[in-house]
Amino acid sequence: MRTLVATEFKPMEMVATETWEDHASCRAMPNAADLFFSEDIGEIAAAKRACGECPVLAPCLEAALDRGEPCGVWGGQLFMNGKMLAIKRRRGRPPKNPRPEDQMPVIPIPAHLTAVAERLTA
Repeated sequence: MRTLVATEFKPMEMVATETWEDHASCRAMPNAADLFFSEDIGEIAAAKRACGECPVLAPCLEAALDRGEPCGVWGGQLFMNGKMLAIKRRRGRPPKNPRPEDQMPVIPIPAHLTAVAERLTA
């Protein structure tokens, strides 16, 4: 008589610890990397608007400052060449009537990060 033994390997369920990244609004956005690392003013403005409604804006910006992010939109702020830009505009002469999609939303910097952010503002 043969005894059948289950030989199927079932890995143990890992308990994942949640991080702030798990709650970021950009996680649910399709092609978020294209939007948050774009050179297009309209896409940068859209990324900043998405950050403005994100529940983890402060930890995102704090992590970007700690890592010294070279570029992209992090925590509602635009980084270029390792500096935070207050504004970004199109090349050439500014138009008399700015396009609505080009107007950058102003996302306030959390109070506890203001001193660090001021050192990196270009």
